[in-house]
Amino acid sequence: MLKDIIDLSFPRFFRFFAVDSLKSEEGKVLVSDHEGVVVGFAKLVAFFIDKRKYGCILWLAVHPNQRRKGIASALVKAGFESLKRDGAEAVFASIQRRNTASLATFAREGFTTIGFVGLWQLFIWRIFQFYSDIWYAPGEIVLVRNQPSSTVIGA
Repeated sequence: MLKDIIDLSFPRFFRFFAVDSLKSEEGKVLVSDHEGVVVGFAKLVAFFIDKRKYGCILWLAVHPNQRRKGIASALVKAGFESLKRDGAEAVFASIQRRNTASLATFAREGFTTIGFVGLWQLFIWRIFQFYSDIWYAPGEIVLVRNQPSSTVIGA
């Protein structure tokens, strides 16, 4: 069922990575169901940079027939709370720039855009590790909730 949601939600290029990520034992997958049928999911991962723990909502998708019912917002909220409860200092997401619905969903849940300069101030050269940890792809916007202080990591 998750594969069907992926196929209906992501461009062909991203489908392989989404499926591969869901098969991975790293992180966890939250699902939303309606009458026993999975209608949406979020993949959560945690990672460390200089002994500081962060989280990322890596993938978020809802079946097209179930959209605009608050399911994505509920998954983002639950994902954020789960990652924070597990010790994440901040939670990130990266969204395709043209995915206005997803950007609006994350914004409603308190996520804000953080650009390259803001990320550089946080991670300096470890920014490349950060991009790898969140599976950043060209054309994406990075969002953050509970942004850590501007204190440079490893300084």
